[in-house]
Amino acid sequence: MNSNVLVAQISQRLKELRVVRGWSLDVTAKKTGVSKAMLGQIERGESSPTIGILWKIASGFETSFSSFFSEQAEKKESFVTFPNDPAMQITTLFPYSSDTRMEVFKITLCDNHEQHSTPHQLGVIEHVVVLDGVLEVCFDAIWHTLSVGEKTRFYADQPHAYRVVGEKAVFHNIIIYPQDSSSTD
Repeated sequence: MNSNVLVAQISQRLKELRVVRGWSLDVTAKKTGVSKAMLGQIERGESSPTIGILWKIASGFETSFSSFFSEQAEKKESFVTFPNDPAMQITTLFPYSSDTRMEVFKITLCDNHEQHSTPHQLGVIEHVVVLDGVLEVCFDAIWHTLSVGEKTRFYADQPHAYRVVGEKAVFHNIIIYPQDSSSTD
């Protein structure tokens, strides 16, 4: 996906969420933990958020990560590379659906990349299945090493991280939201 298109989609979605909730930038900053200045830049399309910042925004709004790529998620074999995180590609296999309360991604990490994530909303569970390479996943303050075919699951409402051992790791990331979640499509 073209980075300009990605920035425009994220900007549009952020505006929609703020309007629906009636939140000012001040309220949004408090709810997401992202500065008012950064939110303004993202909303005006002047800045592309990192994956970590976008997760903070999604968690603050209690919405799904994939909701920021609604158009992208419908395209076959389309993936997103964030301009600030070029060593990570995200393909949305199944965008968030309210009937399943889940979204599914295929993620590729390259070049010894390490990706840290802030806690998601309370009760979110992530499932990880390694398809290629060796991946280390940190949760409960412990690094767990997974090879091809190995899997794990953990509560993602805590700090967690992923890092590739070597040049490349590919994995499925299945994110399940709690039943009382107000995540939106």
